[in-house]
Amino acid sequence: MDSESLAAAGLLAALSRASEILAELHHPFVRSERFSYFLPPAGARTGAVFVLPDGREVRFEVSITASSNAFHVEGAITAEDDALLELPRRTVASIEDGLAVLDDYAGEVAAPAARMIDQLLEEIA
Repeated sequence: MDSESLAAAGLLAALSRASEILAELHHPFVRSERFSYFLPPAGARTGAVFVLPDGREVRFEVSITASSNAFHVEGAITAEDDALLELPRRTVASIEDGLAVLDDYAGEVAAPAARMIDQLLEEIA
């Protein structure tokens, strides 16, 4: 495989890992669904969305996009329009660095999920 094919394969593997990490998020009292989609012109976002009993959606997501000379990685937890956790946008020059940040951000977004959902449920009650 040439270097571009290896980079593409690495990107798919990293997106799959991030998707699986976020898809494993569950809560016994809240319905959730996973999502993945492309961001034009060259990017992807993956995550999980929880629907609280009051109808609010809580999104746990990470994304990676490419520009002409860099890769941009973001991660966030949002409840409707409120940012509960917003990781700083990281811009890196290499795909390898971008994939490492994507892996890190998936873990950072997933780590507080149960606690955040519990807090939001307590606010409703």
